[in-house]
Amino acid sequence: MKDLAADLLAEYRALSNLCEELTPEQWRAKTDFYGWTPWDEIAHLLYFDETALQSVHDAARFEADTRALSGELATGQEMSAIARRRYGHLDGPALLATWRQRHEALVQALAGIDPKARLSWYGPTMSARSFATARLMETWAHGQDIWDMLGRERPPGPGLRHITHLGVTTYGWTFGNRKLPVPQPMPFLELQAPDGSNWTWGEPSAQHYVRGPALDFALLVTQRRNRADTLLQWAGDSADQWTRMAQCFAGEPADGPAPGARVTRE
Repeated sequence: MKDLAADLLAEYRALSNLCEELTPEQWRAKTDFYGWTPWDEIAHLLYFDETALQSVHDAARFEADTRALSGELATGQEMSAIARRRYGHLDGPALLATWRQRHEALVQALAGIDPKARLSWYGPTMSARSFATARLMETWAHGQDIWDMLGRERPPGPGLRHITHLGVTTYGWTFGNRKLPVPQPMPFLELQAPDGSNWTWGEPSAQHYVRGPALDFALLVTQRRNRADTLLQWAGDSADQWTRMAQCFAGEPADGPAPGARVTRE
């Protein structure tokens, strides 16, 4: 758990360091994710890192706040508007400082938890290991929106392996969440890591597979890229279905970007 927590902290700090460089204008610039600004992206992460701390330290408070949030969402309020109302008094640098304090505290708390301990979240409880991996994935995905907005190439980080593994373990979730039968066999996955090594899952197959760069697979399963805009290759019906709708995050079924786009969904 300590190793995973260290990788989570590295992802948090990489994004924090990037946001330190933002100008006031860049804090207000629109990303391709629903037109959110970097301020919105960090406010979103801050909101859920704060509720993650509640889950770790005060499950009753977490459940109460979850009911309140569900009520707000049921009235048609957008998550971005809810976060703006909570943190709107903070400018970009102040928001960043608050987020740093919260995520550092969260990492410290998670590092000392049994990885199999169950934590409350939005939906079924999660193991502490899965909980930390989910926070890492969300931080990475929303960070990608900011890297894309800036037009800069993102350096590889230790979180990539965790995200690709999460993408594999949510194969069944992608279809079950859409009330679709899970296609079989699950494709063999062979990904090229940034260091040139190969990461594999499943039994090798020449008929059912997904192959390509690990980064492209992570962009696919977090729905930051359409499969047509990656170097991924696939074969077999199950692989074709998976790469069309892969979703490694919780929530309602979501559609990824169209070919040539990123994640504009307005």
